[in-house]
Amino acid sequence: MTWENLKIFLHNIFSFNEEYPLLFTQFNFWAFFALVFALFTIFHRKRLLRNAFLFFASVFFYYKTSGLFVLILIFDMFYNYLIGILLDKSPRQWARKTYMITGVVLNLAILCYFKYAYFFTDAYNTMVGSNHEVINWLAQWTNDLTGKNYFDASKILLPVGISFYTFQNISYVVDVYRKKVAHVTNLLDFGFYVSFFPQLVAGPIVRADSFVPQLYKPYSLSKRQFGIAVFWILNGLAKKLIMSDYLAVNFVDRVFNNPSLFTPFENLSALFIYSLQVYADFSGYTDIAIGVAMLMGFHLPKNFNSPYKATNPGNFWKRWHISLSNWLKDYLYIPLGGNRNATFGTYFCILFIAFVIIMLTKSAVITSIIVTLAVVLTIISLASKKARLVISTNLNNMNTMLLGGLWHGASWNFMIWGGLNGLGIIGYKIWRHCHNLVKPLVIGGIFAIFMVCNHLFPAPILRIACVWTGAMTAGTLIKSLYTIIFPRKDVPWLDKVWGIAQTFVFITFTRLFFRSGSNLDPALANETAWNTAKSMVNSIGSTWNTAVIPDILHNYRAVFILFILGMIIHWLPDRWKRWYRMNFALLPVWVIGIIVVVTIFVLYQFVTADLQPFIYFQF
Repeated sequence: MTWENLKIFLHNIFSFNEEYPLLFTQFNFWAFFALVFALFTIFHRKRLLRNAFLFFASVFFYYKTSGLFVLILIFDMFYNYLIGILLDKSPRQWARKTYMITGVVLNLAILCYFKYAYFFTDAYNTMVGSNHEVINWLAQWTNDLTGKNYFDASKILLPVGISFYTFQNISYVVDVYRKKVAHVTNLLDFGFYVSFFPQLVAGPIVRADSFVPQLYKPYSLSKRQFGIAVFWILNGLAKKLIMSDYLAVNFVDRVFNNPSLFTPFENLSALFIYSLQVYADFSGYTDIAIGVAMLMGFHLPKNFNSPYKATNPGNFWKRWHISLSNWLKDYLYIPLGGNRNATFGTYFCILFIAFVIIMLTKSAVITSIIVTLAVVLTIISLASKKARLVISTNLNNMNTMLLGGLWHGASWNFMIWGGLNGLGIIGYKIWRHCHNLVKPLVIGGIFAIFMVCNHLFPAPILRIACVWTGAMTAGTLIKSLYTIIFPRKDVPWLDKVWGIAQTFVFITFTRLFFRSGSNLDPALANETAWNTAKSMVNSIGSTWNTAVIPDILHNYRAVFILFILGMIIHWLPDRWKRWYRMNFALLPVWVIGIIVVVTIFVLYQFVTADLQPFIYFQF
């Protein structure tokens, strides 16, 4: 190798190329990890050297993934480290609280600048009729200081994974304030906690109280843990490459990119198949992250627990993105008052969101609905202490889901998605307390209202609502009649299947707004996302030509077969999954090696020509 070739080789290794990021599904990541793990074996017994080495490896990983955005990560690391010291060293409670609030506000300010600048500017322009444009002031100031145009000041780009490491930093600041964990004394140790590369860009969200203690533990990896780690890595790669990428490239992306070109059946199928795709994509990433971290002796939290086995929306959010759900519960829902009471924050959040909606829509109908609902809830709250507690809890639930939706992306579609999930959780809490004889009347009444509205004001969304509530009415009526006729012959498995089916359908339809808001230029996100969602609703709610369905099933037979197989695997009993996972881990190392080689060969057959980044990289 000549000197020039060596310089080119080194330049390619140590420079950022956005076309070749370090993704779990790319060879260059595994070459990087192989080198890191080989060097790790030298330092793994020396705690300080181990943590310092993994910190620098993680920073390099983020640089190769995001370029100069690594400076934002390093800045975040420095000031949260300093705030942690100030929190532990301050004897006065008012000073500690001031430092905690300062830390949280700074973290959120940086997140809002990069992620929500377009969203807030667009909302402000719509409300007041102005025409302000977003300017990247950081880029502009840097260009002014250097005298050169290094950066494009006309747009703000979103750093990969900023939502995840921002929430990690907030958990650290709050946990140190609550004295759940002591501040990390070594800067490199803290930098390692913030930047640990397996979960840095797409989670799971690592809480300070669960990960910081691991910084001080000696390295440990048993034979069984090694086997389980390899299993998680292979399992995650299979989910991503065989399920997620194949379904996306060959069907889902085509439909969502231009819904009007496809039939109602294809639009509806794309929604259901997307539910499997997004699960396989995100859980696949976290499976790989958990496996890679385990090989280095660190344990990341479980992030998924077969979410499509959920029997109601609340149970779904205890199974889906568990690290985010728990974070929102502990750092948002409970501080707002949880299930105890409503606080100033509760009313401020819900009233501010309602005000923005009124100002943006400028609709007399929506304004009347919101005002009427607020008046009714206020009267009920004043009349009954018990009702006030129920309303407070539900308001806190709704605020949490709305803000959780906004965390996912700077688009009103994400807010709608979060709001629908909030309504689903609240609706089920009310529903489960209804008597079995009352339930058919309630859902039947809702069905009748939709039928009347659709007759008077025909619209695709109302037709969809009629079909859905009609099916729910029929199922609920049959269940209630069975309970009356056979009061002592309960069929719990049938109840479970019915609950799973309803929840899956509900979650899938909310995903219409989630997928429509994804993978978009922030400057165009709101309008594009809304138009996509509206086109799909109009298509699904239009007249169906059932004669073309057999041809569609035949033309996309591989997609539908893969979808069915994926759902069957997902619905397998947990004990079966534990059984084959543990038996894999107990195999001899040489057998595991052969399985790895064969699996990689099979996975390679599914690699698509276009790079398919993980969906949650954008969050």
